[in-house]
Amino acid sequence: MSSAQADAAIQTYLDAQQDKDLLRFITCGSVDDGKSTLIGRLLYESKLLFEDQLTALASDSRRVGTQGEELDFALLVDGLSAEREQGITIDVAYRAFTTDKRKFIVADTPGHEQYTRNMATGASTADLAVILIDARKGILTQTRRHSYIVTQLGIRHLVVAINKMDLVEYNQEVFERIESDYRELATSMGVDDIVCIPVSALKGDNVTEPSTVMTWYHGPTLLAHLETVSNTDGKADERFLMPVQWVNRPNQNFRGFAGQIASGRARPGDEIRVLPSARTSKIAKIVTYDGECEDAVAGQSVTLVMEDEVDASRGSVICAADDPVSVADQFEASILWMDNEPMLPGRPYMIKIGTRLLPGAIAVPKYTVNVNTFEHIAAKTLELNEFGVCNISLDDPVPFTAYTENRDLGGFIIIDRFTNNTVGMGLIHFALRRASNIHWQALDVGKDTRAKKKKQRPCVLWFTGLSGSGKSTVANLVEKRLLSQGAHTYLLDGDNVRHGLNKDLGFTDADRVENIRRVAEVSRLMVDAGLIVLVSFISPFRSERLMARELVEREEFFEVFIDTPLEICEQRDPKGLYAKARRGEIKNFTGIDSDYEQPENAELRIDTSVKSAEQSADEIVRFLEDAGKLVT
Repeated sequence: MSSAQADAAIQTYLDAQQDKDLLRFITCGSVDDGKSTLIGRLLYESKLLFEDQLTALASDSRRVGTQGEELDFALLVDGLSAEREQGITIDVAYRAFTTDKRKFIVADTPGHEQYTRNMATGASTADLAVILIDARKGILTQTRRHSYIVTQLGIRHLVVAINKMDLVEYNQEVFERIESDYRELATSMGVDDIVCIPVSALKGDNVTEPSTVMTWYHGPTLLAHLETVSNTDGKADERFLMPVQWVNRPNQNFRGFAGQIASGRARPGDEIRVLPSARTSKIAKIVTYDGECEDAVAGQSVTLVMEDEVDASRGSVICAADDPVSVADQFEASILWMDNEPMLPGRPYMIKIGTRLLPGAIAVPKYTVNVNTFEHIAAKTLELNEFGVCNISLDDPVPFTAYTENRDLGGFIIIDRFTNNTVGMGLIHFALRRASNIHWQALDVGKDTRAKKKKQRPCVLWFTGLSGSGKSTVANLVEKRLLSQGAHTYLLDGDNVRHGLNKDLGFTDADRVENIRRVAEVSRLMVDAGLIVLVSFISPFRSERLMARELVEREEFFEVFIDTPLEICEQRDPKGLYAKARRGEIKNFTGIDSDYEQPENAELRIDTSVKSAEQSADEIVRFLEDAGKLVT
C-alpha cells in the first residue's frame, strides 16, 4: 500500500469514527450487585484495554482483588483506594469506549444509599440506564430508589441486568420471577421501555457473547443491545433554544453569543428572541471552532452573531422568535436533597438554572416520596437522599421549560451560599400561576417621602446574640434614647413576636429559619414606612441574617453582635432556660444543643460582660448619629 493510500485509509477510518453516534449510559443498583465488574468485563471482552492496563489489572487482582486467582474486573473502574479496600463504588467513574457500531460514555455509579447524590449526578446526563439486580436477592430498596431517580431524571431506556446468574445455577425461573417483579415496578413508575437480560458479569455470560449455559434466553447480549438501541431523541426537530454561556467580544468589530444549542437548529437569517429582555433580531452568522457554518443543531457549541445590537449576557436564552419559552420566578419542582444537613424551607440558597445563577428559596415540601411504595408523605423538610415536591421562588424571572421538555432549561442545582456545596438538584414541573399575575402596584407615597416627613433616614438595627446576652435590654434602652431625640422607631423582640405573628413556629432549625424570614420581611416593610427598626432575635444562622440584610438597601442594615460569652449568659440565665436545657427539658436550645453561627463582619460588636447595658446603648446611639440616621 502506498503512502497516499495509507493516508486515505487512515482518513476514512477517522471519518467513520467521527460519524458514529454517542450513547451515554449509567450502571446503577444496590451495593455489591456487580456494576463495576460488569463494566470491567465489557471493556475486557470488547478488546478495549491496552497491554499495560491488562498487566496492571492482573497485578492488582493478585494484590487487592476479591476473585482469588481470577481477574477482578471491578478494579478497572474502582480507582479510589477506599473503593478497593471496601469493595464498593463511592465516586462516579466515567469510562469512554467505542465499538464498530457506536461510541459510548459509561458512568459507573455507587450503590450505597450514602452516595445516592453521586448516582444522581451520573444519571443527569445519561440516555440509558443499566440497572443491576443480584439474582440471589431480587429487587431491593436501593433498586427502587435508583429506578425512581433515573425515571424522574428523564431516562426512558432501561436495561435490567439480572446479574450473578452463575450463583443461582443459571435458573430460568429465578430470572423470570425477577423480571416479572421489575416490570410491575416499572409500570407503577410509568415506564414501558425495558429490556431484561440474564448475565454473569464475573463469568461473561450474555455480556458481549451469548451464554452457552443459558440457552433458554433468546434475547440480545448487553453489548448488542447497547449498540442497537435507538438514541434519536429528536432534539434537532424541536424549537430552537440556546442558553448564553459567554459574550464573545475579542475586539470592537466582533460581538457574538457563545453557548451550546439545547434543542432545535439555527441558520443565518433565522429570527430569534432573547429572553428575558424579549428583544428580537436575526442571526447574521454562526461561528464555530472550524469556521462559519450554515446549519447548527442541538448539541453543537457555537457563537451566534446578530444583525442588531441586542441585550444579552450570560444566563440569557436565545430562542426562536415565534416560539419562545416562558419566563417566571416561581415554580413547582421535584427536588432530590443531596446534603447531610436538611433542607430548611425559607432559607436563601443559590439556584443555578441553565447558565443563570441567582438567589432563591424553597417552600415547605408539599410531600416526599416513599421509594418503596411511591406514596406521598407529608413533610416539613427534606433529608439526605429524599425526593420531594416543593414550590421554589427566585429573586428574578428566568426563561425555563418543564424538565420533561428540556433538561437544560428545566433542571437546576441548589447551592449553599456559604460553603458553595451543591446541596440539591431540581426538576421543574410548571410555573406557578401567581408568578405571572401578581405585579408591583405603583404608589405615589414612597419611602423617601415618609422618611423626610419623619426627618430621619430609616434603617434596621439587627441585634443578634445568645439568650441572656442582653440583646433585649440593650435594644430597649436604645429605643428609649432614640425616642427622646425625636426619632420614630419600632422594636421587634423575639419573645413578643412569638406571641402573635410567629406563634405557630417551634424551635427546630426549619422553624427558626421561617421565624427570621417573617421578621425580616416585616422589618423591610417598616423601613419602607420610614422607621428606624430595632430587631432583637437570637437569629442563630448567618444565612438568614444575610437574607434580612439583602432585603433592604446597603446602608440601611446594621448588624449588632451582642458578643457575650456562653458561660456568662448561662450564669445570668434570667428565664431559667439554660438550666432546663441542661436537664434535657428543652430541646434545640441555642448554645447547648443547637448551633449559633457568630457574625463575621458585624457593624457593631458589644460585649455586655465588660460593658453595662447603658454604656452599650450609648455606643449604639453614637454609631447611628455618626451614620447620619437620626433626626435632621
